[in-house]
Amino acid sequence: MSVNTRLISRLDVKGPNLIKGVHLEGLRVIGDPNEYALRYYNQGVDEIIYMDTVASLYGRNNLHEIVQKTANNVYVPITVGGGIRSIDDVKLLLRCGAEKVAVNTAAVKRPELITEISRKFGSQCMVLSIEAKKKKDGKWEVYTENGRQSTGVDVIEWALEAEKREAGEVLLTSVDNEGTKKGFDYDLIKKITNILSIPVIVSGGMGELSHLEAASEVCKLDAVAMADVLHYDRLTIGQIREFCVSKNISVREYVK
Repeated sequence: MSVNTRLISRLDVKGPNLIKGVHLEGLRVIGDPNEYALRYYNQGVDEIIYMDTVASLYGRNNLHEIVQKTANNVYVPITVGGGIRSIDDVKLLLRCGAEKVAVNTAAVKRPELITEISRKFGSQCMVLSIEAKKKKDGKWEVYTENGRQSTGVDVIEWALEAEKREAGEVLLTSVDNEGTKKGFDYDLIKKITNILSIPVIVSGGMGELSHLEAASEVCKLDAVAMADVLHYDRLTIGQIREFCVSKNISVREYVK
């Protein structure tokens, strides 16, 4: 039995606003994140990811009210990332309606946090967010602080360690491709999905339907997270779902 590819809308938030940038920089205000989340829910999205883009700078996640409001109107799993440093941070977000948390900066600083969250709330709750930049030698380096801070950590080694530490899923974002609309980093996707047995959410670079097809050709797509292509009405979730069906990419049947 094949597992469906999940179609996920990614909403990057700064303060009360939904924003979008290129390479996680040059952020532009798009609108009210709750309105966009509801729009994608009505289009049949499978999941929603909220990322607080400045949480690591200020030391806390500020999405609680936004998540709570969304959870009252949107009935799909919500993943929340940005500034999550402790079990108490996770508890608060889950109480607000999140189903999963995505952790990057704090996990790199203290990898034990991955296991702590997984064992306390279940591995399905613990999503490791990896922001990857390609180096001159062709390998990829882990970045933190919403793509601002280099770490010297190898992406492949870090993904393997996270799986051993009981992460339930990886959100893999190519910082180089993010916001460019030029397609995903297919080499990165292939390498990560080949070495991991846990699901990988592919993020960063989708600008047209052919990019999704290209990604499906290099690996079995567990999930794809999209932002720009949805926010600017280039495509709807319904159009993406229909395309997947036409290309034999297994997706959930959506009934209005």
